[in-house]
Amino acid sequence: MVAFEKHQKNYGSPRIYHALGKEYGENRIARLMKLNGIRAKQTRKYKVTTDSKHNHPVAMNILQQKFVVVRPNEIWVADITFVWTKEGWLYVAVVIDLYARKVVGLAMSDSIDAELANAALKQAVAMRRPKAGVLYHSDRGSTYAAGDHQDIVIKAGMTMSMSGKGNPYDNAVAESFMCSLKKEEIYGKVFETREKAKVAVFGYVFGYFNTERLHSYNGYKSPDQAEKDYYQLNK
Repeated sequence: MVAFEKHQKNYGSPRIYHALGKEYGENRIARLMKLNGIRAKQTRKYKVTTDSKHNHPVAMNILQQKFVVVRPNEIWVADITFVWTKEGWLYVAVVIDLYARKVVGLAMSDSIDAELANAALKQAVAMRRPKAGVLYHSDRGSTYAAGDHQDIVIKAGMTMSMSGKGNPYDNAVAESFMCSLKKEEIYGKVFETREKAKVAVFGYVFGYFNTERLHSYNGYKSPDQAEKDYYQLNK
């Protein structure tokens, strides 16, 4: 199927149905995919990278798994994952705007530290220039609890929120994105260098996920299109 190949074998029948403009019935598409042995890439178990054994202050969990928002720049969530290369690990930090599940900050490094999280948040602030009052949620790891990261949060007029201890569901949207990144772009590939992995991650985020990938939360619109529609309706 052309749509299946176009989206790098990432789409199951619901997304194929919407990608084809609902021209064919979803049940028919599912049946044809099954008959032809066509199956979307599968998700592997997500590995947590949080280092919560530190002496930094931990913020209250204000978000409380309330992931539905009514406007962009209302709530941002952040997370860090890793990609294996033949040169060693590449660590990837993202900031996601909950309104359209859009990645608004991205940073990559060969080490996992506060500077990695700082770079992703600084990029998000520079790109979005949000008004004061954004709720910024992360896990309770040292990279996010560190003083210099908190300084950025305060300077941007944000309110910090952190997940409860040992509860990955508190940051489910960010972790879901990381799973999609791994499943759709990383798994099955061997990266010779960190630089090649960086190119792949950057291309996935800004050349595919934000711009083209149909997100069920957005009514099968891409994050960019969902945001565009919001601003069109709220001129």
